[in-house]
Order: sequence, then C-alpha cells, then structure tokens
Amino acid sequence: MDFSLSAEQRALQDSVRQFAHKELPEIARSVEEADEPPNLEVRKRFAKLGYLGINLSIDDGGAGGSHLDAVIVLEEIAKISIAVAFPIFESCFGPCLAIAHFGNEKLRKWLLPNICSGDLVLAVSMSEPDAGSALTDLKTKATIDGNKVILNGTKRWCSGAGHSEAYVVYCRMSDEPGAKGIGAVVVEKETEGFSFGKRDHHMGFRGIYSADMYFDNVEVSTDNILVPAGGFGKLMDAFDLERCGNTTMSLAVAQSAFDFVMKYTQERNQFGKPLVDFQAVQIQLAEMKLKLDAARLLLYRAVANAEKGLPSIADSSIAKCFANETAREVTGKAMQLMGGYGYSREFPIEQKMRDAWGWGIAGGAIDIQKVNITSALVGRRFNQRAK
Repeated sequence: MDFSLSAEQRALQDSVRQFAHKELPEIARSVEEADEPPNLEVRKRFAKLGYLGINLSIDDGGAGGSHLDAVIVLEEIAKISIAVAFPIFESCFGPCLAIAHFGNEKLRKWLLPNICSGDLVLAVSMSEPDAGSALTDLKTKATIDGNKVILNGTKRWCSGAGHSEAYVVYCRMSDEPGAKGIGAVVVEKETEGFSFGKRDHHMGFRGIYSADMYFDNVEVSTDNILVPAGGFGKLMDAFDLERCGNTTMSLAVAQSAFDFVMKYTQERNQFGKPLVDFQAVQIQLAEMKLKLDAARLLLYRAVANAEKGLPSIADSSIAKCFANETAREVTGKAMQLMGGYGYSREFPIEQKMRDAWGWGIAGGAIDIQKVNITSALVGRRFNQRAK
C-alpha cells in the first residue's frame, strides 16, 4: 500500500498548480464579483490542457487518465475558485460518468466528446420542491409515446441550471412507486417547453448558476433515455463518484484557507512575536492539518477503489461527510485566527467559509451521508434506494 503520488502525478499536480496560480486569480476575482460563470474561453483553455474529462476514455474524447488524476487537477483549480473549477468538476465527476457507464452509443458520441472539448456543459437535475433528500418521492413524469418521451414537472436546486447546454433529468418513467419507477433522460437547453425560473442567489457558490426548471410537454427522442424505469440504482452508483468531486471541492476550499492562514500566522505579529509562536495557535493549526490529511486519505481511498468500476456508497459517503465537516471546521478556525481580517471581504477566508457550507448541502446533505454509512454497516437500505 503506497500513500504517495507517482512521479507522473506529482508532475501533473505541479503543472496545474503553476497554471492556476499564474493564470486564474484575476478570472476568479471577476467571477466572484460578477457572480457569473467563467466564459467559454476558460473552458476551451481547460480542454486544450487536457483537464476536461481527464478521467474519461480516449474513445470518449477524454485523456484516459485515472480518477485520482481528476482529483489532482480539480483540487488545484478549485483552490483558486470553485466556480472556475466547476466545468472540470462537471466533466470529470458529474453526470458525464453516468453517460460513460450507462449511455447508449448516440448519447456517448453526442455528449462526451463535446464535454471534453469545452463546447458543452452537462448538468444533472435531481431535486424537486418536494423531493430533496427523499429523492425517491420525485414527481416529474416522463411518458413514452412511440419514439418520443414527453416530460412534465418541476425541478429545483440544479447547479448549472440556465447555463449548461444539456441536462440529465431524473424522472418517473413508470407508475411503479418509489425507486422502481425512476429513470433518467437527457434534455437539451433549447428544447421547446423547457424553461427556467429566476436564478437563485446563495450565501456562497457565486458564479455557479442554480434555478428552478420547468417541463411543459417537453418532447425528446427515446434515444435520449439514459436509463429506463428501474435504473435508479445505476444512477446513484454513478452519483457516488460525483460525491468524490464534491469531496474534492470541499478539500480544496479547506486546504486553500489553511494555506492562507498558515502564512498569515507567521507574518502577523501580536505582543511582540508572530501569532504562530503562541501555543494556542499551534494547536489550532495542528488540528486543521490533522483533519485535512485524514480527508485527503479518505478521498484517495474512495477514488482508488473506484478505478475498478464505481466507488462503494460507503467509501464515497465517508469521504464526503468527513471532507464537508472538515471544510466547515477549517474555514471557521481560519477566520477565528485572522480575527477581523478573516471576516473582511478584502481577504479570501470569508468566501471560503461561505463556499464550505454549500458543499455539505449539495450532493446529499451530511446527515444523509451518515445514514448511507449506517446502511452499509448493517447491510440494508434506510432510504429506499433499490437496484
């Protein structure tokens, strides 16, 4: 068992880090201030560097790398900005993984090369007004009529809504209750009858769109069916890997806050000496480092096991839960150590703290991850997930 990165992975990490620190801070500031996603040019630069879909196969337009390669790239970019990193998140850990594993040939050839080239962002639409953690209660209905699928319903909390060019929509595709009736179809943004509500504005996640989505007799081809009714378990298996992307984003937020406060405590003098010379500060820094290393190892375990297919729900939930809590704790400690400077928008810690709280809600709340962990421990599902 080797806990170190390979020489190639260290070289990848160094090159991404140098690029991110040199090229992205000004873009990140613009994204944060305008609350708008990075433009197509940024996506194209990522594509040229091979970052988009780095863990997808070469046949699908990717680089044929590992999931750990994707984690390395995503973390370094997300340390600068989660919004700037979001196209990488979506291309490496988002619904494209469900397309890669379960999509038919038409979906794969249409979506994956365009995602990897930066020409298309694919989002996933799961939650509804009355179906968040209770996802098996969703009501959006897909009716098959010959070679068409007709969708009706409302979706909520879709990251990328209104900005992404296509959407994997979880929907009820049969009259069977619970998970058994759920499948998914792909819908293009410009499809007639598909519309968006006003954009949500959150505490954090600036530059990442979110909005309600409305389906009013939206027609797509049956070729756009990703999985039919009864495929909910497959969808959630792929989503377990998406949780590793969430974990990476949390880790990046926490690590960047820690890096900043480490420098601050060595430069800031109080009572005639650097803050880091005070034992109370040393203990805080050590506790932050302990949590960060543990979160990273849990993430690496999940993605290493996922190289054999998809990660187990236990691996992904443990990693996500711990990283989400670590991000909140580390950013909170960083703000406390910086005092008023930490609370000021002139410094990055307040932004990191706002973003940290979002990841513990997105992709399945922290408490839901703990339910998943206990489900794995006792060998039965508590939230109706069915294969």
